[in-house]
Amino acid sequence: MSCNPSFGGIGKGVLVREVDAMDGLCGRMADLGGVQFRILNRSKGPAVHGPRAQVDRVIYKRNMLQTLQTYAGLDIKAGSVADILLDRSTELDEQALKRLASQDSTLATSSATVVGVRLESGEIIRARKVVITTGTFLGGEIHIGLKAFPSGRKGEAASIGLSKSLKDAGFRLGRMKTGTPPRLDGLTIDYSRMPKQLGDMPVSPFSFIHDSVPHANDQVVCYQTHTTPAVHDMIRANFDQSIHIRETIRGPRYCPSLESKVKRFSEKESHLIWLEPEGLPEHTSTVYPNGISNTMPEDIQQKFLRMIPGLENVVMTQPGYGVEYDHVDPRELKRTLETKRVTGLYMAGQINGTTGYEEAAAQGLLAGANAGLAAVHSKAECESQEAPQLTLDRSDGYLGVLIDDLITRGVNEPYRVFTARSEYRLSSRANNADLRLTRRAAALGLVRDSARLARLDTVEADMAHAQAMLEQVVHLPHIWEAQMGGSRRVVRDGVRKSALDMIRKGFLSEDLWAGARDPENVLPEHIPKARKLAGGPEISAIVPAWADVPLDIRQRVVTEAMYHGHLRQLSAEANTFKREESMRLPADIDYSKVRVLSHEEVDKLSIVRPDTFGAAKRIDGITPGGILALLKYVRQNRAAQSA
Repeated sequence: MSCNPSFGGIGKGVLVREVDAMDGLCGRMADLGGVQFRILNRSKGPAVHGPRAQVDRVIYKRNMLQTLQTYAGLDIKAGSVADILLDRSTELDEQALKRLASQDSTLATSSATVVGVRLESGEIIRARKVVITTGTFLGGEIHIGLKAFPSGRKGEAASIGLSKSLKDAGFRLGRMKTGTPPRLDGLTIDYSRMPKQLGDMPVSPFSFIHDSVPHANDQVVCYQTHTTPAVHDMIRANFDQSIHIRETIRGPRYCPSLESKVKRFSEKESHLIWLEPEGLPEHTSTVYPNGISNTMPEDIQQKFLRMIPGLENVVMTQPGYGVEYDHVDPRELKRTLETKRVTGLYMAGQINGTTGYEEAAAQGLLAGANAGLAAVHSKAECESQEAPQLTLDRSDGYLGVLIDDLITRGVNEPYRVFTARSEYRLSSRANNADLRLTRRAAALGLVRDSARLARLDTVEADMAHAQAMLEQVVHLPHIWEAQMGGSRRVVRDGVRKSALDMIRKGFLSEDLWAGARDPENVLPEHIPKARKLAGGPEISAIVPAWADVPLDIRQRVVTEAMYHGHLRQLSAEANTFKREESMRLPADIDYSKVRVLSHEEVDKLSIVRPDTFGAAKRIDGITPGGILALLKYVRQNRAAQSA
């Protein structure tokens, strides 16, 4: 955890749940070290709920290290990789490699196979598969004011040799930037005038194998403050004191620096700041001021901090800074996150142009799983795609959306997952990631914990029982009107309807916060809207046995019922989508020979080299006429080959 001491959020929280559903670690570790838990977007429907947790760095690091050190089959070696070792199947001289790296195209077949890595110490580690997860360290450079020095994180060296090694291998590298706010001594902050932000009770753990978390009853409090016009004036007056503001290198649009906010939203007089403790009081007094990442000189940072309400006497323990780093064009990747140029080389995280731990963890799981699966199968099986792979499409979940966006569209700014990116967000929710992915991962050998699988069996059985309970309560419309006290009119069509039907039509509701404390952290105007799923009387008033069903199961069943009509439509759309995804495109197509395709379409298809017709359709700039021409060309070629 190098920057923000938190996990999850809108979209990101679903990714953490998906990682956990496939037995990844970060959700479990966040639960064990979490010191404040909240469901973001609670004022909206369950499809866009975002689980989030503040995490104690000390506890997280301790538990993660202990888990990794005792993980079966895993050996850990500390060292810095300086070079990737390749075995070239074709002889390409240095000039040819430079030419490949400068071209906007991707090789139809790999030009090399990875055989290991060389450490800066000179030691060579041989390997059939290698996964690169460099974060912001690849060619990393820190900026504070006008000062710049090589580093991927303050106090730690950048990976310069590996960046050169990737360039030498022919990869196209781009440059991105991000930033982090200053750190504050919480003991010097005046919280008395700030609104509080409390954690939820009961908490919603990330992991599907946890019912609660260790620090549910001693959650820390976050506070809200804001910038002022005086702060903005100081930032404007010192734009020339930061080299990080330049527009030639793109930073995160959805988590912009304070300088970017002041520049882009000049009409705003203030921006929110959330003061988030980095852990329990016994471990640290450091506070993370979320919302003011910046790269101003240290003296300017100290001055504007003391212009913020509540921070008049604050002590800055570490200045904010910006980081520039290299990344690989993700269109260089296959759906397994193996590179197209180098067989056996996989990439995950910021090296692919994404932001955040959540996106990195999800990619790491997928890349690591596929590297492991490929390592235990023959080269021939992998090349013929007979070896099992973990591949997810857009209808499978947010990880599928993330991978598809990266490999078909590329990036021109750090990519962040949002619920709006998924056209299947009603079916890819935080509360059903286990139902969507756990058995699929188990079939590939990723989930070996019998307790997790047994728990999933129980959830499915409980949901079936709860749904059957609702289906068994059946009345005519006039009886339902009487049951609801005449408060709602039901169409008197003479058709008997079950309680489940009435939930689907919005006549019965479920209390989201049953048994919860008064949610002081939710704005008052949101409370009535957020409190209930669906509308009308509560289900337990009509079906008394419903109150005995576990809250989590009730919420799952009611959510499925609420979205029933939409989910049926989405299922039909997903089936059409999967048919298009099953129509494979040859990897070695010469797109310049496809008549009708424009020069722009040829260029874009040559860059991405989509593996399916569905992926080709999602490339920006590819027209319906171009897709039809491509389909006709492929069919004619296949017919000619089989003749």
